[in-house]
Amino acid sequence: MAEAYCVKCKAKKEMANAQEVQMKNGRPALQGLCPTCGTKLFRIGAKK
Repeated sequence: MAEAYCVKCKAKKEMANAQEVQMKNGRPALQGLCPTCGTKLFRIGAKK
């Protein structure tokens, strides 16, 4: 699973329901939810 920083929990968390998305500029990213508080998490991927 992917990890991302949760701003509300102030810690790195495993993403729940992680989905690969593509940003407007074409870069890949992962979007999911924090398992603790339910906040939306976002992690930008490497440029291809």
